[in-house]
Parts: sequence; C-alpha cells; structure tokens
Amino acid sequence: MQEREFWELLDEVFGRSYGRSLAHDQRLAALRSMTVVEALAAGEEPRTVWNVLCDQMDVPDARRWGRGDDHVAPPKPYGWRA
Repeated sequence: MQEREFWELLDEVFGRSYGRSLAHDQRLAALRSMTVVEALAAGEEPRTVWNVLCDQMDVPDARRWGRGDDHVAPPKPYGWRA
C-alpha cells in the first residue's frame, strides 16, 4: 500500500473530516502511542498503520478495504514487520 492509498481509504472508510481528525488525534497503542501522522512520518509501512488503526477502531475486515475493487488487498497479520 502506498501512502496515497492509505489516505484514500481513510477518507472512504471513516469519512474525510472524521478520518483526518483520527489521523491527527488518535494515539495508536500498538505503534508506541504515535498518531497516524507521526507513524507515517516515522517511516512505518502505511498498511501496518492502516491495520493498527482499523484494529483499534474495531473496523471489520469486510470494511477495511473500501467498497470497490480499487483497494483490494488482504490485510497483513497484526504485528507484521518487514
């Protein structure tokens, strides 16, 4: 997943306003309590950040990848690291 795809999914799954608020305010416990913006700036893989955010926000797998075929990608296992 590229960062551009991350932001597209964030807007699609959470809505633009709420998604952007989450990105700046929600602390991700599994990523050293960084926000989404901080984690991406620190070099975390966008798909990892996406899965951590979705796990923390209880987004079911069926909703994580959007409504269309644009974002079809199987989630990486939680805690996966390259």
